[in-house]
Amino acid sequence: MPSLTPPLRVIVTGLLAGYPLGGMAWHYLQYVLGLARLGHDVVYLEDSGRDPYNPTEGGPSAHCDYNVRFLGGLLARFGLDGRWAYRSGADAAWYGMPDERRAEALETADLLINVSGSLEHPEHYRVVPRLAYVDTDPVFTQLKLLRRHPRFAARVDAHDVHFSFGERIGDALPSTGHRWLPTRQPVVLDEWRPARQSRDVYTTVMSWTSYRAESYDGRVYGHKDLEFERFIDLPRAVAPTVLEIASAPGRAGGMPRERLARAGWRVVDPDTACPDLDSYRAYVESSRAEWSVAKNAYVQARSGWFSERSACYLAAGKPVVVQDTGFSDDLPAGEGIFPFTTVDDALSAIRQIEGDYARHAAAARAAAEQCFDSDKVLTRLIAAALASEPNAAAAPGARRGSEARV
Repeated sequence: MPSLTPPLRVIVTGLLAGYPLGGMAWHYLQYVLGLARLGHDVVYLEDSGRDPYNPTEGGPSAHCDYNVRFLGGLLARFGLDGRWAYRSGADAAWYGMPDERRAEALETADLLINVSGSLEHPEHYRVVPRLAYVDTDPVFTQLKLLRRHPRFAARVDAHDVHFSFGERIGDALPSTGHRWLPTRQPVVLDEWRPARQSRDVYTTVMSWTSYRAESYDGRVYGHKDLEFERFIDLPRAVAPTVLEIASAPGRAGGMPRERLARAGWRVVDPDTACPDLDSYRAYVESSRAEWSVAKNAYVQARSGWFSERSACYLAAGKPVVVQDTGFSDDLPAGEGIFPFTTVDDALSAIRQIEGDYARHAAAARAAAEQCFDSDKVLTRLIAAALASEPNAAAAPGARRGSEARV
């Protein structure tokens, strides 16, 4: 096992190029940036097999010019120029690092962190001695494994060690044969500015639904649309406090915009309000606090999931009022972080925040420093990834020795 003292060479995967939108960009970037700031030799590699999404065209694109410019410019901005490689699903061509440098980076890497399981063929990267899978969508991941979806199971099994944002997923569902280690979203704290003046609006950025629900043992595990229904009338109860949702109908699976407006919700288009890295950060920092439901599956399974978006609100010194998924057993709750289960819980939380906003804003930032600081989160993740025994579920044929795709 390599020494844990930096620098290690770490490969990070994600969807920075393929899905270049504000919140998603921060989600993956903070892994790359956080590792670099710890002193590690980090390379970003994207090989998802997906057609690139082009926000200027409003959908998947047949070419990746926009995506390549976005990725190259973003990493150059943070001092990582030339330390990336992207294979487009549109033309199967590699961009960024030349083939020889990409191969050398993989052959000399100590660890590959596959964030959100975004690699199309992780088995092609067994040249790296340790592959870590980071499950950012708990319950859905485990339910797919329990029904042994063949291709998905093979992708997960190709890794040596498995992490999950569902910190209690091992207690929530039957065993998948994997040891799920708890982890959280790393937040690069000095990129978020808690002193910024805020609007008098509680906000969130969300999709109504994302993909099909999962079923298991006679129960359906769904999305935010199922949970939001229970809180549809909340704006009337908390008035004059304003509740705002940034959610685009085209990506929200049929969000009832007119009904929400009649119930008192303010609905804005994220393509206008927070489309890119800087506008997304400004949207979070200019909010008074966050209010949001969670996916129904996260709530039902008591998975312990906590949103990477909410972690950014905390880092910006914004209190969060968010539906409890079981995270209240692991995160400081009651000051800065308010888990709710009922309408009365949510109403009480907002009243408490408004009764002493400065205290709860300071507590929000303190919670981010305690629980989501990228230095702490990534140091723990690397230590666990390199110290853990390879997972028993890893496919024997996918062990070290397979050729990396070049």
